[in-house]
Amino acid sequence: MAPPTCFWFCLCLTLTTTLVISQVYANSEGDALYTLRRSLSDPDNVLQSWDPTLVNPCTWFHITCNQDNRVTRLDLGNSNLSGHLVPELGKLEHLQYLELYKNSIQGSIPTELGNLRSLISLDLYNNNISGTIPLSLGKLKSLVFLRLNDNRLTGQIPRELVGISSLKVVDVSKNDLCGTIPTSGPFEHIPLNNFENNPRLEGPELLGLASYDTNCS
Repeated sequence: MAPPTCFWFCLCLTLTTTLVISQVYANSEGDALYTLRRSLSDPDNVLQSWDPTLVNPCTWFHITCNQDNRVTRLDLGNSNLSGHLVPELGKLEHLQYLELYKNSIQGSIPTELGNLRSLISLDLYNNNISGTIPLSLGKLKSLVFLRLNDNRLTGQIPRELVGISSLKVVDVSKNDLCGTIPTSGPFEHIPLNNFENNPRLEGPELLGLASYDTNCS
């Protein structure tokens, strides 16, 4: 039987190691979020509490963490923000909700968002986001809500999204997408008005009869 002193030493060492690891993750996530803050214009000072000198970002406004101080929600919808998204957002491994709708965000959707394997909701609608929908979003196997409507997105609807069985809501209306609308997997139940006002987007694809990238050249 180990002496009591050894037991308490091992227990303290374990707790200290766990705390250090937790702080390392928290600091890494805080760094990623602060990088986002620096890329945004914030005239209403909604990000004023985002202080990078704090141990973790869990006390920042508009951030929610789990019991392990890992970031699970980013709620900045309708916050009068402009600027662009950053690849560092892909480091928020436990993020479940990314809510940045109804702002004036420009630029493209970072490919690194495909690393957010816990993501349930990706709401970027009503911005000025351009570029294509990243193929990497097909890796988000927990995704339920994908709302990218009212932006300036181009290119095709990635067929990689068809493999997300959890997907219940997709809205890409009011963009400049091309090609055809997927009809398999979760897209079988998505209303057609969630694809409207894309002048170059054809109706539901007829498998084997038309190329899905039609009108994209």
